[in-house]
Amino acid sequence: MGNRREITRREFFKEAGTAMAFASAAAAGLSSIHSASWGAEGTSKDALVLGAGLSGLAAAYELKKAGFGVTVLEARTRPGGRVLTYRDPFADGLYAEMGAEYVDAADEYDHRYCKEFGLKVMTAKVYDAIFVRGKKYKMSEFKANKEALPFQGTQPGVLFGQEALYLKKLLDQVQNPDQLPEEILKLDNLSVAQLLAEQGAPADVTALYTYLNATESTARPEEMSALSMIKGNLHHSDFSEVQDEGRILGGNDQLPKSFARALSDQILYRKAVRKIAHGTDGVEVWFEEEGKISSIRAPYLVIAIPFKVLRDIEIVPEFSQEKMNCIRTLAYGHVMKLAMQYKTRFWDQSGSLGQRVFTDTKLRRIYHMSLDEPGPRGILMSFTSGEDAEKLGAFDESERLKIAVQEATKVWPEAPEFFEGGATKYWNDDPWIKGSYSFTGVGQERDSLQIAQKPEGRVHFAGEHTSVFRASMNGAIESGVRASSEIISLF
Repeated sequence: MGNRREITRREFFKEAGTAMAFASAAAAGLSSIHSASWGAEGTSKDALVLGAGLSGLAAAYELKKAGFGVTVLEARTRPGGRVLTYRDPFADGLYAEMGAEYVDAADEYDHRYCKEFGLKVMTAKVYDAIFVRGKKYKMSEFKANKEALPFQGTQPGVLFGQEALYLKKLLDQVQNPDQLPEEILKLDNLSVAQLLAEQGAPADVTALYTYLNATESTARPEEMSALSMIKGNLHHSDFSEVQDEGRILGGNDQLPKSFARALSDQILYRKAVRKIAHGTDGVEVWFEEEGKISSIRAPYLVIAIPFKVLRDIEIVPEFSQEKMNCIRTLAYGHVMKLAMQYKTRFWDQSGSLGQRVFTDTKLRRIYHMSLDEPGPRGILMSFTSGEDAEKLGAFDESERLKIAVQEATKVWPEAPEFFEGGATKYWNDDPWIKGSYSFTGVGQERDSLQIAQKPEGRVHFAGEHTSVFRASMNGAIESGVRASSEIISLF
């Protein structure tokens, strides 16, 4: 597909009129390479996809089924993007999901393609315990006995949704959740922390929100749009302790690998995109491989990489002002996964607090990973985000694991006795992700989704950040299907 030419990096910079180091390429101005002739090579039903995460894979898969010639450029040597299953660091066939993890019961696109590829989704267990401010609660007893959390201003017997009490006057103003009044929409200009303070919520309510919904968003309440919190309460769409979660039996990486097998030769790995040029007749993309810069043309392009990565790629000419602003400012949080292998599953023993625990420790969410493995060994997983993830990310892996075991010991005192090793993944250090999934920062809830989704001429956009099902595998796939449908509908 398309017409490809190769030049060395030296020639690349020479043509760009600069002798600067490669690290300064973004400032070098490479537009002189751009050809003035835009006649797209190949057939009109050709498409180029950037990124072999689930969104790019889904877009390419559907385009291929519709008869398009498709090429996928991927900077890594593997498919999957944020879907990352670790096996080698662990014993006895254990594995850990170091990236995207859950397939909820309502995740239509996840289930559709798992069924198509013959993959089984197993149901995960719900959270069964709480450990905050040194106090331990069995979830069932906490709810049944209406115990109160050690946070001022919280209702007894309730974990999630404590903020709703302080938002009641605002929520009562809404007659139709899909048609919000302007006074509510204006709350997009406030952070969650600011709005809760304005509504008289004690600081403890914001602190609890940090360990609950803000953790799930990988953000801090000071960064999150207050309007997103309002919408979450109106639509009951925020994460909760009774979320119906599942995982793909044998590892989530089987889903992107299934897409990749179906696409076969259409995926080109180790191709880091450096520049995108687009016009009325097609697109041209420059990418680096083994010290050489190559370019490829096509009539249509799907960009399925995080906006935080796209910021470092030259775009000629720039997209519309609103699109470029969205690319440059869309919020991404801090997130880390920590997997700890233990010789025995002490969390299953009599007297244990539980298997899945909400905490205010640095680990935040701690849970049993090895649901489909018989044992005796097992893996405790931590999903931590925001400030705690950022602080842990400053350490090397051995120090992260040392801290993780110390934190787990607060919940299970016997943890150090059985610890054997583990692995961590700090996604903000990943050069092809540079953060967590996206969230709506202050001022971004009203229209950032629509702007992120909108095509720019022959360029279309996919990724969880462009989906109504943000921050999920389901959303990534949905966005790829949508982007492919936009192109297919043109014929």
